[in-house]
Order: sequence, then structure tokens, then C-alpha cells
Amino acid sequence: MEEAMSAPVAIVTGSAKGIGLSTARELASRGYQVVVSDLDASAAEVAAKEIDGAIAVPCDVRDEDQVRALVAATTDHHGRLDLMVPNAGIGIVAPILDTDLAQWREVTSVNLDGVFLSLRWAAPAIIASGGGSIVSIASVSGTTGTPLIASYAAAKAAVINLTKTAAMELRDHGVRVNAVAPGFIGTDLVNDAAPEFERLLGLPEGGFGPVIEAKQGRFGDPEDVARAVAFLADAQQSWVTGSILTLDGGITSSLI
Repeated sequence: MEEAMSAPVAIVTGSAKGIGLSTARELASRGYQVVVSDLDASAAEVAAKEIDGAIAVPCDVRDEDQVRALVAATTDHHGRLDLMVPNAGIGIVAPILDTDLAQWREVTSVNLDGVFLSLRWAAPAIIASGGGSIVSIASVSGTTGTPLIASYAAAKAAVINLTKTAAMELRDHGVRVNAVAPGFIGTDLVNDAAPEFERLLGLPEGGFGPVIEAKQGRFGDPEDVARAVAFLADAQQSWVTGSILTLDGGITSSLI
């Protein structure tokens, strides 16, 4: 009798909360063995305990040695890697002229370098496992000018280009590379930024939410993104690579 195929293995970075946590839960519900990874080691442990079969591996995605160790710990524990979801991200709200180089580098080091390092070290492990998928979390801010979050938007635009380039380089190695580009999602990152958006845009307290809801219908839920990641990761989407899946309620489809 043939040995049963082992369950696919996924790493989700920045998965102690928000989009990452929802993605880890969604993948686990679809049969993945999930590695919960986050800069906050204790939060990663708590999150992993909530997900059947998950393990926690702390990682600062800005540090190449830690990213390499994350992949190695995963393959040592599970014997394979099928899916990498580079999700870890941060942001600041500030006009370009009020953004200093240290702030710029802080945001881009997580949001772009972290994706590059995740892809760079996960891809060989996925190839060695017989192929699989990388699904990054980009943003609609990477597809259009987005005032007050230049560092975030520039990093996400670079992630979109990196996704397309890596898709072509890795296609013949059996690795599909795609990204999800959400609009405004109701996460701590967005909620914490709302007061500064209101101050800089001259909106009343609590006024940011209604503006966004008017543009995209509602704030997205982390689960919306999680389901999109799972869709792109599904082996049935074997011809989908280099794609950017927009989830924004239409905010980028209309000028008014």
C-alpha cells in the first residue's frame, strides 16, 4: 500500500494577529500544517496554540539569518515546505517631506526586504519539496499614488514587481508566485493609523472610517484576504502565477 501523502506545510510571517493570523487559521482549516511566525515570540506561541497542529517559530524578517533559520526549522520539523506567505508588515503615516531616512528604511526593510528574504530562502526549500507556491501580501497602495504613506506604498509597489519577476524565474522550477493586493482592512495597523490620517487630512475625529467605507463599501476583513491567499495557493490554480489579486471593494476602480 502506498504511503499517504503528508499534509502540505505553510509558513506565514507576521501571523500572531491580523491578516497573518486569519491566513494561518484558514490554511489550517484546509489541511495545511502551519508554522506561525512573528517578531513577537510570545504572541506567536499563543496564536499557534489556537491552531490545530501549528508550531511557532519567531522571526524578524529583516534579518537574513533569522529568515534562513525559520525555513530550516520548518523543514527540520516537517520535512518539507509547500507554501510561504510573506505577510509581515508595518507602516507610518507622514507626508514625504516629513519622513526621514530612518523611517523610510524601517518601513521598507520589513515590507520589502522581508518579502525578498522570505522568497529567497523559502523558494529552494519549496523546490526541494517538489514545488509549491509563494503568496505575498501586497496592497492597492502599490498600484497607485497614495498620499501620506509613501514608504509603505513604494515598498508594496516593489513587492508587486518582485512577485511578477520571481514568477517568471521560478515557474520552470515548479514554484508559483502570486500576491494579494488588499484595500483598507480592519486591522490594528489601519485602526492605529486612522487618527493620524484624520489629523493630516483635516477630518473630524472618527471621520476616516466613513471616508473609506464610502470608497470601498466597507472595511475588508482579514478573512477576506486569508481566503484569497488560500485560493492562490491551491494546487488547482496550477496556471496562475505572476498574478496580483485585488481585493478592495472597488476603491481603485473609480475616481469618485
